[in-house]
Amino acid sequence: MHKEKTTRHAENHKQKKDTSASADSQPSVGGEMHQKAGGEHPALTTNQGLAISDNQNSLKSNPRGPALLEDFILREKITHFDHERIPERIVHARATGVHGFFELTASLKRYTTARILTEVGQKTPLFTRISTVAGGAGSVDTPRDVRGFAVKFYTKDGNWDLVGNNIPVFFIQDAIKFPDLIHAIKMEPDRGFPQSATAHDTFWDFISLTPESMHTVMWIMSDRTLPRSLRMIEGFGVHSFRLINDAGESTFVKFHWRSKLGLQSTIWDEAVKISGADQDFHRRDMFEAIEAGNFPEWEFAVQLFTQEEADRFPFDHLDATKLIPEELVPLRVIGRMVLDRWPNNFFAETEQVAYCPSHVVPGIDFSNDPLLQGRLFSYLDTQLSRLGSHNFHQIPVNAPKCPFANQQRDGHMQMAQPAGRVAYEPNSLSDNSPRETPTKGFRSTAVTESGEKGRIRAESFADHYSQARQFYLSQTAYEQAHIASALVFELSKVGHVHVREAMVGHLRHIEEDLANRVASGLGFDKMPNAPEAAMPVQAMEASPALQIIGKMKDTLTGRAIGILIADGSDGAVIENIKKAATDAGATVKVVAPKVGGAKLADGTMLAVDGQLAGTPSVLFDAVAVILCDEGAKALSMESAAIDFVRDAFCHLKAIAVDQGGQALLKAANVARDAGVVDAGDTDAFVVAAKTRQWEREKLVRTLA
Repeated sequence: MHKEKTTRHAENHKQKKDTSASADSQPSVGGEMHQKAGGEHPALTTNQGLAISDNQNSLKSNPRGPALLEDFILREKITHFDHERIPERIVHARATGVHGFFELTASLKRYTTARILTEVGQKTPLFTRISTVAGGAGSVDTPRDVRGFAVKFYTKDGNWDLVGNNIPVFFIQDAIKFPDLIHAIKMEPDRGFPQSATAHDTFWDFISLTPESMHTVMWIMSDRTLPRSLRMIEGFGVHSFRLINDAGESTFVKFHWRSKLGLQSTIWDEAVKISGADQDFHRRDMFEAIEAGNFPEWEFAVQLFTQEEADRFPFDHLDATKLIPEELVPLRVIGRMVLDRWPNNFFAETEQVAYCPSHVVPGIDFSNDPLLQGRLFSYLDTQLSRLGSHNFHQIPVNAPKCPFANQQRDGHMQMAQPAGRVAYEPNSLSDNSPRETPTKGFRSTAVTESGEKGRIRAESFADHYSQARQFYLSQTAYEQAHIASALVFELSKVGHVHVREAMVGHLRHIEEDLANRVASGLGFDKMPNAPEAAMPVQAMEASPALQIIGKMKDTLTGRAIGILIADGSDGAVIENIKKAATDAGATVKVVAPKVGGAKLADGTMLAVDGQLAGTPSVLFDAVAVILCDEGAKALSMESAAIDFVRDAFCHLKAIAVDQGGQALLKAANVARDAGVVDAGDTDAFVVAAKTRQWEREKLVRTLA
């Protein structure tokens, strides 16, 4: 399968002149402008003026071999990129961090010597940081974006950092393209916007010229990048790693986190409105869950496979734009992660925690994935810039919880005080200085590498559309409509028509119906031609494991219910709904026009959790509206109340109403359907609240 033949991926549409540039635009120092009319592009060079022959592939020992340290072009490009921002992270700046523990439930002793994966029942402390990618530290929690999912295990044998995302694939195959990807996705440098959004020209221009990104595009345009809660996402290590056992035998492994609460996402319109109602929605949700003792939990699972099995895959597992379907290599659950303690100081821990994929323990090693190979260098280099010192490992959140010692000394922000005369190894002057441990120390996998070095990419990396097609066809009809609509929204923000056309051309390789829906939504008179594919599109079996709706758990655990009340509301009905929802595992918040509370029908005052204008229905998974006739009449004149019920209905949520609540729905022109139930029927409300009313969607919005 994996032919050692090189390939250079061709651009799929001609780069055209940016009409926003002035007619006399000239190349800038260290940068590149679009060409003058009738002119030639300036040569792309290093910072020393050396012309670059290949800006797409890092230097490797052979087509599927490891990246080479001698690749000064890769190092210069990534080093410069790593140091562009001080002190905020260039990517993953907006984050939520939580302490917790990992408990192993099934041993992998047959495959690895890593004690964290062999000692069943052992609890290992950890720190998990979940983040958005594109926005700065002050951006909102809920944009359409990939979520970083990084876990630092403080093991007995040193720190292990498993640095991944909430989707299992990435945009690019080679780390040398990472600066280009992020420069394209971040705010455009001449105008400083958009912040934390992909709906702009530079991102889609880059993507349209990078067909290897098409699989990830399907994921980011899906509901996966609009999570309802950080407690309801999956995590993936993305790359193939290696496990090494006592005999020195190697087995490939991919790592997975599976939320015990199941997957749940928001709807695009809902996500937009949440960002206005609560910019810290995800961070607050996690904080409140921890404070209430509802500790989020994930199963830890692995996919294990040999080189011989990998050779039979219809794709290359070293390609980070590919996943291994669960139907091909089933997941094996071996442990769990519980997050149970909020940081004492946000800056000291969540901001200063430093993750590096190169932080592993004996028994875990790396594959030749060229994206991973670049990350092994890039993350360490970034920490040196962002935290200001190579001694960043001494910051408490980064320090191992096991003994550590070496001969490294001094430097900026040195906080330790090594004693003694000796600061080198080997030595004969100290009986207690650190020494290497050949039997128990880290060992790299013994792999034979041969071939011609060069800026090359294996032919087996050239299939850009098959898994993108598999992902799209694996979704439910509702999710497919959301993907098509997301593409229409994003591409409608792109000013350059040729970029829109190029993207629709790529979509034709993924699924003709998808391309037609997007083209129609963009108002195309005719379909653009599909670009030539580097490899034929394979017909792969649908994988239901890639859905969200099909995997949603039948539960209210971890969900939130909002009850809208006013003066004169029936306290008994409120209490019955609150008890039913709480018994089913949900948290309940009562909302009223005034934060001071509401006087119920029996004359008692009921304290409330939120004021109507500041606690809209977008913050809840389902709502109940309990009002007396006078309360309904008063709220029918209040736009916040009309929006409360109208948004809940349009966001496909279950709604429980009494007579007054029904009057408010009528004032808001909200019709009853199966998801609108009588407040007295708490069982029906709980059942309806466990899911969205998907059949309602076609009645409330136009989808592509």
